[in-house]
Amino acid sequence: MGDKVEKGPHNRKRRTTITGGVGPSWKATKSDGETNSVTNHSVHQKAKEEKTQEFPAVARKDKGKHDNHYDKLRCHRQQESLLSSASGYSNYRGILNWCVVMLVLSNARLFLENLIKYGILVDPIQVVSLFLKDPYSWPAPCLVIVSNTFIIIALYNERKLSVGTFSERVGLFVHFLNLSTILCFPAAVVLMVNSMTPETVGGLFVLGVYTILFLKLYSYKDVNKWCREIRQANARSLSRSQSYPMVEKANGSAIQAQTTYPGNLTHRDMYYFIFAPTLCYELNFPRSPRIRKRFLLRRLFEMLFFIQLLVGLIQQWMVPTIQNSMKPFKDMDFSRMIERLLKLAVPNHLIWLIFFYWFFHSSMNFVAELMQFGDREFYRDWWNSETVTYFWQNWNIPVHKWCLRHFYKPILKRGVGKWAAQTAVFLASAFFHEYLVSVPLKMFRLWAFMGMMAQIPLAWFVGRFLRGNYGNAAVWISLIIGQPIAVLMYVHDYYILNFEETPAAAVQH
Repeated sequence: MGDKVEKGPHNRKRRTTITGGVGPSWKATKSDGETNSVTNHSVHQKAKEEKTQEFPAVARKDKGKHDNHYDKLRCHRQQESLLSSASGYSNYRGILNWCVVMLVLSNARLFLENLIKYGILVDPIQVVSLFLKDPYSWPAPCLVIVSNTFIIIALYNERKLSVGTFSERVGLFVHFLNLSTILCFPAAVVLMVNSMTPETVGGLFVLGVYTILFLKLYSYKDVNKWCREIRQANARSLSRSQSYPMVEKANGSAIQAQTTYPGNLTHRDMYYFIFAPTLCYELNFPRSPRIRKRFLLRRLFEMLFFIQLLVGLIQQWMVPTIQNSMKPFKDMDFSRMIERLLKLAVPNHLIWLIFFYWFFHSSMNFVAELMQFGDREFYRDWWNSETVTYFWQNWNIPVHKWCLRHFYKPILKRGVGKWAAQTAVFLASAFFHEYLVSVPLKMFRLWAFMGMMAQIPLAWFVGRFLRGNYGNAAVWISLIIGQPIAVLMYVHDYYILNFEETPAAAVQH
């Protein structure tokens, strides 16, 4: 009975095959809450190994856990040094701050050495008294008042041209005489004045004012001529003039008064353009909606602060260095000349940078805000210049726009090549640089002219052989070294002509 199996409900053994096994194995099924299994340790171990071979992902998982332990021990990977160009690293802010700190400390040492050697030379009262001592001996205020005559002549000449009273040829002749007189008249007056120091600074100011006036009236002439040509050709007219103040709509939004040519030929429009911080005239000046008082006060504070700083640095730092440079130049001691040049380069360049910020940012933004002039692009990122040409195109945007609009493009339209047109622009710029320096100093040495013309081969060399940071470094070197050379040349010649005793005077003494 014990060997006999009962019939009816009973446990049936199901044969199952283990993948990869040699023979069958038997596994009990569940029934009535009881589980019976037939296990064999060796069979299960072999099945586990064979399963691992059939499912390698399980093996990789175990291996990955094993490799993670080795990853924790690693401290190297393939990479470039930060200062290598292949690394792609570009955050050098800390190095830039270090350079600024080093420059400040170096200049502080030089300035402290200057104070110990010469004492305090800054005297603002001396500068003011220089011009108030005898204001009638220098012609600056009178010449500025007389400049209104040339403005009125240009305006009424355009009015005559707009109604056909003057022909184009007659109007062009009147403009030519007017513009020529603007350049020649103040120069002749400055040269006839006998006083020296006040006339030199005042003459430079007057010639600067008249040069700006010349460029503005030339642009005024060209734009009105283009308007006449458009009207005569029945093309689209310039219908809006933004050189008028804002007016209010009924709903409170601002609009601009409209005008068409020749409605722009008014005294109000003309004098808005004369005082606006631009050299290029148009009938559609962009206008800002309001005057920001805080912005205006900040620019005014900067103007007053930086002009005092400029005067102080020139008195304390520049003048003693220039005076000590006269003897090496007189004796032609080249080693001492180079030493004086390098010593002058630091304060000269610092003063130039301060002057740039004072004029192109503080002063011109002050005038623009006061007149609600909307275009505030007076300079671009010239400090990133990688070519000399890029520097001259971006450090003085008002002059660059004038040269491009009224000089460079008209020359190209006449069939002149780009290289010849660029040379002509540098030639005109060299003329005005020499005009602004030689006339007030009453001597013609052409140092400024040659310095500007030297920019042409320098621009070719830098653009052809230098790229990137090397080109930018070349531009900075030309700015830092070139200007002190011109300053020393003019000061030396001025000193020789006006202060050094002649041999006959020396014998008499």
